Amino acid sequence: MKKIINNVENIVPEMVSGLVRSNSDLVEEIPGTTAVVRADAKFASADQVGIVSGGGSGHEPLHAGFVGDGMLSAAVAGEVFTSPTPDQIYEAIKAVDKGKGVLLIVKNYSGDVMNFDMAKEMAEAEDIKIGTVIVDDDISVENSEFTQGKRGVAGTVLVEKILGAAARAGKSLEDLVNLGKSVINNTKTIGIALKAATVPAVGHPGFDLKDDEIEFGIGIHNERGYSVEKIQPSKQLSEELVAKIIDEFDDKTGKFAVLINGMGGTPLMEQYIFANDTFDNLKAKNIDVGYSRVGNMVTSLDMVGISLTIMKVEPQWIDWLNEPATTIAW
Repeated sequence: MKKIINNVENIVPEMVSGLVRSNSDLVEEIPGTTAVVRADAKFASADQVGIVSGGGSGHEPLHAGFVGDGMLSAAVAGEVFTSPTPDQIYEAIKAVDKGKGVLLIVKNYSGDVMNFDMAKEMAEAEDIKIGTVIVDDDISVENSEFTQGKRGVAGTVLVEKILGAAARAGKSLEDLVNLGKSVINNTKTIGIALKAATVPAVGHPGFDLKDDEIEFGIGIHNERGYSVEKIQPSKQLSEELVAKIIDEFDDKTGKFAVLINGMGGTPLMEQYIFANDTFDNLKAKNIDVGYSRVGNMVTSLDMVGISLTIMKVEPQWIDWLNEPATTIAW
């Protein structure tokens, strides 16, 4: 294993420190945690519901890269592929509460759900109003080794963008919870991998694939998918993913948003080739794409692969996706 690190034990605190020192006009670290909170001038006077998300590290730029005006108010970084603790999350909640309540955006993993729920109880004991939405956009498998129900993966970033813009527009906590549930119900994702991620503390890829193999339906923590097949041209890969995802929507009319997400070790060149094929495949199915984005948004360390997210969108959701957000990575 070759990594640009000092020692495994300090990976997360050193990463967070480097992120904050590189972007001190946007974020600052909450003392005693590896959570970051908005540091921009607007935040001090912002009169809105706070939004907190987080999870295990290794998925950068998610979540800290999306803290800023128009997206998250704070993000909490756990150890690599490990949920942050309730205490860390509680400190982030307190840092962003401005009297209008705090919305928690949680990816559906057992550890995250449990720890965010414990932090919620701690905050409510201090009379902070809390709402929670659980992101479970991965349609590859119904359950996995880390979840009960579907996993939360790349669609999370679109949920954070829409809810962040809606919170800035003055939506109440109750409105945001209802909006979040509707957005999540209309968001579907599948990921594929050519090579698994190497967790630094482990030192080798999480699973093995032969040079001519690809795995469909992988998760962002090296969870195995639903099938291993021979490598195929991008057009065929896209065709399978588009078909599976579109079949999940009963109503195929109206506008859709598309996210092609790199898993960390896939060149942008290949992501755009896959995007080109995906637009062709969606057009062939008469799917009207109203918003699209390509890039490394929700990664899995150095995994070589890609994920496709498709969301059926309301007109207002497209406006919120297109609104500017002042963050490190959006």
